[in-house]
Amino acid sequence: MDAADLREQLEANGELMVAVAEFDQPLELHLHDTQIDDETVRLELTDGVLTFDIDEVSGAWQHTHSLADLGLE
Repeated sequence: MDAADLREQLEANGELMVAVAEFDQPLELHLHDTQIDDETVRLELTDGVLTFDIDEVSGAWQHTHSLADLGLE
C-alpha cells in the first residue's frame, strides 16, 4: 500500500479500517491516534503503541457507523 494514499484516505475520512498481514482482524485507525510515515504506521492504543510496516498493509477502506455515513438514510 502506498503511504501517501493511506494518509489521504485517513485525512479525508477521519477513520479507516486496514488489513495488516500479521493480524487476523482489521485494525481501525483514527486521525487523532495514528501517524503514517513513508515506511511505518504508528497507532497509539490505551495500553501501548502498535507499529507496523506500510508494506504489511494489504487493503484499506472507509469505516462507517450508519446508513447516513453512506448517504443511504
